[in-house]
Amino acid sequence: MIKRKILLNPGPATTTDTVKQAQIVPDICPREKEFGDLMESVSKDLVRIVARETKYEAVLFGGSGTAGIEAIVSSVVPHGKKLLVLVNGAYGERMMKIAQAYGIPSIKNCVDWGSETDLSALEKELEADSDIATVGMVHHETTTGILNSVEEVGRLVKKYNRVFIVDAVSSFAGVPLNAENAGIDFLASTSNKCIQGMPGITFVIAKKEGLEKIREFPKRNFYLSLYEQYRYFKEKHQMRFTAPVQTLYALRQAIDEFFEEGGIEARYKRYKENWQVLVNGMKNLGFRRFKPEVPQSHILTTFYEPENPNYDFERMHDLLYEKGFTIYPGKIKEKTFRLANMGAINSEDIKSFLDAMNQVLEEMSLKLK
Repeated sequence: MIKRKILLNPGPATTTDTVKQAQIVPDICPREKEFGDLMESVSKDLVRIVARETKYEAVLFGGSGTAGIEAIVSSVVPHGKKLLVLVNGAYGERMMKIAQAYGIPSIKNCVDWGSETDLSALEKELEADSDIATVGMVHHETTTGILNSVEEVGRLVKKYNRVFIVDAVSSFAGVPLNAENAGIDFLASTSNKCIQGMPGITFVIAKKEGLEKIREFPKRNFYLSLYEQYRYFKEKHQMRFTAPVQTLYALRQAIDEFFEEGGIEARYKRYKENWQVLVNGMKNLGFRRFKPEVPQSHILTTFYEPENPNYDFERMHDLLYEKGFTIYPGKIKEKTFRLANMGAINSEDIKSFLDAMNQVLEEMSLKLK
């Protein structure tokens, strides 16, 4: 048996033993057809989660979720045109930083972190500037736990005939999303969050016609060139560079378990149940939520730190870690911490966490109510 720890950080998420054990396979050269077949099956099933195979392709890379975002940003914005990024958290800011690192002209449509996107401001910018070719946003902003209005933004982006890119790193396979209905051209995610695999693989789910449009774009990137990665797999049935072999076997198992659970409806239902138990329990313990009035992802929640002289986040973290639970610090100017409820956990695990938190409050002499 593998010692079980409950990760309440926003990824990597808790995995099943069967996903961990799926990595124990005979050594294989990733240039073998057998391994190419594995990658092809993974790619097709990743697409199935958010779109139709006839319209979209999945392009796999070795790397974290940020590598997938970088592959998109560096590959799909035409030279001489602009990228507009909707920012209401750290991961929207990260998309801007990626664009700036490549010298891509970029516009920041920014609201306070944790606030909803300003659609009227976006429309004015799209109307006023025909050089904006691409609009990017984060679906689930794990800075705060807000779920951004991808569908509404997508309709607006398509009204003005622009390319729409989405960071779904922390929402893919955890929150229902139909890429076609939302008008998404390019979407990035990772193997180690809601799909409940191991870290090491990022993937881009792209419209086939969008991939063909970027074929002739001058390349800004070598390793993360989206079209070249796509073309190479189509021609060679391989990744261009060494694949994270064992991680792909684990991802295959994680995808199988996703569909065995009942797909996105069942997984989101479990996550929402986890979330409801979590927020109710934390409220009963005396913790306050950050901006409960905005749309929530139901897979991560930001809580205010207690205003108590006995409170210390690091001590709370360490005491909970000793009890088998991992929590995560906040990322905004207000004093907060974050709790995710994604991964291979259930409501009973959340109840156990709440019991542990209650014990920690007593150990720290923290009286919150």
